[in-house]
Amino acid sequence: MNFTEVSFTCYPATDLAASRAFYEGILGLTPTMNHPTEDGGWIEYELGPHAFSIGKMEGFLPSANGPSAALEAVDFDAMIDTLKKAEVKFQMEPFDTPVCRMAMVYDPAGNILIIHKRKPGHH
Repeated sequence: MNFTEVSFTCYPATDLAASRAFYEGILGLTPTMNHPTEDGGWIEYELGPHAFSIGKMEGFLPSANGPSAALEAVDFDAMIDTLKKAEVKFQMEPFDTPVCRMAMVYDPAGNILIIHKRKPGHH
C-alpha cells in the first residue's frame, strides 16, 4: 500500500480571519497548529486521528480548486518520483512545513490532491 490514511482535508480561505472566526468562533474548533505564510497562512484543527484545515495561499483558491484531501504517503520521495515519471502536473512542487513535507498535484479532473508525509514526532 502506498498510503496509510487521509492525513487532512483542507478548505481554501479567501479571508483567513473571517474563516477562523467561523470555524473557531461559531463551530467551536480549537486550532492545534497555526503556520503563517507570506500570503496568508494555514490553520489546523485536530478532529480525532485526522486534521481539518483552512488555508490561504497563492494558487489555492476556493473558486478554482474547492476542498482538497491529503494522502499520507508511506514513502514520500518514492511517490513524488512516481508522479513525476507519470508526468502528473504539479500545482505546488514538494515543500517543507514545520511538521510535514507535501506537494500538490492535479488529478485527471483538475482536482488538487495533496501528497503528504508527517515529520517524525508529529502525529
